[in-house]
Amino acid sequence: MTGRARANGEGSIFAYRNGFAAYSWVRTPAGRRQKKWVYGKTREQVHDKWIVLQQRAKAGPVANRVPTLGEHLHYWLDEVVRPNLAPLTYQTYETIVRLYIEPGLGAKRLDRLQVRDVQTWINGTARACQCCVQEKDVRRPPDKQRCCAVSRCCQTTISPRTLSDIRGCLRSALGQAVTEELISRNVAAAVKLPKVRSRSNRRQAWTSDEARRFLESARADDDPLYAAYVLILVLGLRKGEVLGLTWAAIDIDQYAVKITLQLQRVSRQLLHRETKTEGSDAALPLPDICVAALRLRCGAQQGARDAAGSAWRGNDLVFTTRFGTPIEPRNFNRSWDARCRKADVRKITVHDGRRSCGTLLADLDVHPRVAMQILRHAQFALTMEIYTLASPEATKEALKRLGASLDQ
Repeated sequence: MTGRARANGEGSIFAYRNGFAAYSWVRTPAGRRQKKWVYGKTREQVHDKWIVLQQRAKAGPVANRVPTLGEHLHYWLDEVVRPNLAPLTYQTYETIVRLYIEPGLGAKRLDRLQVRDVQTWINGTARACQCCVQEKDVRRPPDKQRCCAVSRCCQTTISPRTLSDIRGCLRSALGQAVTEELISRNVAAAVKLPKVRSRSNRRQAWTSDEARRFLESARADDDPLYAAYVLILVLGLRKGEVLGLTWAAIDIDQYAVKITLQLQRVSRQLLHRETKTEGSDAALPLPDICVAALRLRCGAQQGARDAAGSAWRGNDLVFTTRFGTPIEPRNFNRSWDARCRKADVRKITVHDGRRSCGTLLADLDVHPRVAMQILRHAQFALTMEIYTLASPEATKEALKRLGASLDQ
């Protein structure tokens, strides 16, 4: 029979097997009062743990069973992220958990996860060749293996942006654990990442001449996506918003359009759903060039419907394939790139086309607050970041005026 071994003031500490044990009465998140035990090899270790347990018990409910990080992540994805956030957000978080967090930290118990554990793990993740870690090369056909399968590491490390997303995902999951009182603090919030220079200097935007050449080339070739290009460059619509635009949202007679939906490819599904944020929803006036382009698109779509006959699978979408089905976002990217080549203009991304709208507004001296409403940015700082990408001509003219004002 194990005897009681307590020093004065230590409370419920017992000799237990090859060490010591102690308990304290706690209240669980379910509201029940029960014993919570701590263990250790020495009396001092148990006493320190017991003091911490007493403090936690006084501060609030204490979980009677703490899950591992992997168990909590699966719960968080299924019960918190999937029902409440966008499908694309869920897919992004699920990928990060599956590829990075769970393999490295999933076996750790939540309450035993320390800042040092997470910092060491994330530093190692940043240095590791992901081709080797995820065994990508092993799954390739023998004639295409080029990395760890042939004992030659390709050093494919993750980008700083991905590293930041990984930390953000873990911080969000642990934040939920804090909310549910499974742990007392979010250790991921204290993890440091290398400082990365802003990519704003590498972002691109067209001049008004380049944008004009691009649109003139598309119109001259009767490009079925000409109106989509106009809406991106003139109204600053996002790719998903253009592809998800319906005729019901357009009032050509009143020269207005309502942006409320977007088209997204999520895993194997093409989803027609609400826009990115509530701030993205807006009613915008349509300039003459947009109305003219949409009238052309309406006529072209009617011609495609007549040509397809019974094969037409159309709905109310403005931009469709020749059989009326939605346009794949990646195919839209390919069409954009092909038009850049045909128009002989600098190749930029579709999102850079939206950014071009902002820089052209800046060159026209449109007030940033007005541009913010047109571009439907949630934060004014984002609009100002785009405004810093003023064209070289505008920059040259501004410096010329500054020099003239000082040379008096």
